[in-house]
Amino acid sequence: MAGITALGTTYNLPNYTGILYLLTPSDTPFFSAIGGLTGGGQTTDTEFEWSEYDLRAAGQNVALEGQDAPTAQNRIRGQKKNVTQIHHETVGVSYTKRAATGRLGGLATAGGSNPVVDELDWQTELMLKQMVRDIEWSFVNGIYQLPADNLTARKTRGILAATTSNVVDAAAGVTATGTAAASTDLITLTAHGLANGDSIRFTSVGAATPLTTTDVYYVVASSANTFSVSLTKGGTAVNITVDGTVVWAKGVALTKTMVDALLMTVFNNGGIMQSETATIMVGAAQKLAITNAYVVAGYVTKEISTVGGVTVNRIETDFGILNVMLNRHMPADVVQVVSLEECRPVFLEVPGKGHMFEEPLAKTGAYDKNQLYGEVGLAYGNERKHGKIVNLKA
Repeated sequence: MAGITALGTTYNLPNYTGILYLLTPSDTPFFSAIGGLTGGGQTTDTEFEWSEYDLRAAGQNVALEGQDAPTAQNRIRGQKKNVTQIHHETVGVSYTKRAATGRLGGLATAGGSNPVVDELDWQTELMLKQMVRDIEWSFVNGIYQLPADNLTARKTRGILAATTSNVVDAAAGVTATGTAAASTDLITLTAHGLANGDSIRFTSVGAATPLTTTDVYYVVASSANTFSVSLTKGGTAVNITVDGTVVWAKGVALTKTMVDALLMTVFNNGGIMQSETATIMVGAAQKLAITNAYVVAGYVTKEISTVGGVTVNRIETDFGILNVMLNRHMPADVVQVVSLEECRPVFLEVPGKGHMFEEPLAKTGAYDKNQLYGEVGLAYGNERKHGKIVNLKA
């Protein structure tokens, strides 16, 4: 069922009887685990910063008896920053719609009752859930944007984009290049070696609209020298509207060796040291792959636990017991390792209103209209304490 971008009336928001079910998942595990709407920190600027420092490499540093004081040494601090992004929505319902709770539309059971008793409150509740889902998506997938003026929106940097030091490429940098044709929606490369259902990610799409480098695609209609791509496995081919040269990497099946290599690098850089918050965050496909990789290798899958109120599985690894957090907003071809203690939401508090609030808009007609507003960004701490595996088979 689609939403509407209009004032809610008795004509476009029909009532029905019976139990009310939510069809869209509303879980936000990463945002919830690091503080949610009631935790985290505050800022007094749209940009917020944090400092970091390191220590010199450990060694057998010694001194002679009676020697003069050594040359002074000092450590330099570094700086990281992110921005808050604005989440701003409006809901509006006519007076008639708020009053006519007994008016039913479509198939209604005789004697039944409308489960929504206040349309405006219900729409406001749903809008807040949608906004929190948008925050979750941004904290995972957000691409940093700091504009110079108010012609472009600020965008917070998500954990995937923030993780740059500890990266394992499952495809080992191996890519292929072909040509995408708008007339046929086919990509051509002699003996491309791809089969239907294979996942690929484009590293360059040239002018081949609407293909992107941010989506995972699945091969469909594959032949020896051509194939199409779909955004869903076995789905409809993407309609390519402009010819272009494209470069892609084929997804490679996850192995325990890959995960161990990443965990070792993250551990060596100071991450996943706190077992309560050391977490592997994955989507559905990689959740299965992680479980299978560790069970086959004889490692024990541990009990279900909670972190920040979020239910997680726990697995035994060579680098300690780690949480496995299932997150439906994770890209299907990525595994993200997160030291959750490094992360928190940062809110820009509006004086007298709070950091995520609802308020009525001015009356201009026979309806009630409210706006919901908040500004929030992700503080991810020392990015060297996180890691990721990319270009996995989805």
